[in-house]
Amino acid sequence: MTLLYLMINGLQIGSIYALVALGYSMVYGIVKLVNFAHGEIIMVGAYSMWYVMSRFSVPAWLAAALSVAICSVLGMFIEKIAYKPLRNSDRLSLLVTAIGVSLLLQNLAQLFFTANPRMFTNIFAGTVTIGERQFSNATTVTIAVSTIIMIGLTLLVKRTKIGKAMRAVSEDKETATLMGINVNNTISFTFALGSGLAAVAAVFYCCSYSQIQPTMGGMLGLKAFVAAVLGGIGSIPGAMIGGLCIGIAESLTKGYISSKLTDAVVFGILIVVLLIKPSGILGRRQNEKV
Repeated sequence: MTLLYLMINGLQIGSIYALVALGYSMVYGIVKLVNFAHGEIIMVGAYSMWYVMSRFSVPAWLAAALSVAICSVLGMFIEKIAYKPLRNSDRLSLLVTAIGVSLLLQNLAQLFFTANPRMFTNIFAGTVTIGERQFSNATTVTIAVSTIIMIGLTLLVKRTKIGKAMRAVSEDKETATLMGINVNNTISFTFALGSGLAAVAAVFYCCSYSQIQPTMGGMLGLKAFVAAVLGGIGSIPGAMIGGLCIGIAESLTKGYISSKLTDAVVFGILIVVLLIKPSGILGRRQNEKV
């Protein structure tokens, strides 16, 4: 395996991690919640697309759009039902609730679709040649589309009215309310946007690995969380950088060390980051009054 091959594969999986990590970072930046149910949103997105394609034979692009819409609505629903009533509670209560929602979604998926893996057809068939190596179209499309989405999201947060509202709520909810910002709608939009990004990540992930199952979001979500922490949880550029770094580290580990140690390396990175720079690469250290 050449270094170029490993780097491009790392950028592919890293782009997926980055899309998921963006959801973690946006939600944490707004409500200071680590949404551990985010991984299961990915799973719901994968099953939604698989179901409408296999049951109703709809085109892949329409199935992907429906998957994004379903996950966005589900994200808002979870926020309204599970998180909003506990918004003023301690963070431990929110964390336990997030874990409970995660387990609920996993078990519902097993109930409706069984625990047996389902095969997913790669909608980006074909290959592209770079140098002497051939890469699947799924790889190139994943990197290209993820890059466009990340740039678009950055512009949305920095240049649009809803983006300014998100930043204001992130800084101070009470002051944002006094300035006329609808905090509830802003939080709901953030959950919808993050969940929609998770659905996009699910599409790319399924095209690369061609298999879905109820527990697929567990490890993917955890690695994306590591990426968010590495980049600085709450920072959108940090989530992008963290996702790409984790993807490249995982690919290089598989190529030069052992595929059995990839998870150990990823979580080892988390431990090192927490010990050396807990705020992450682009995170800001915050002082809290006690």
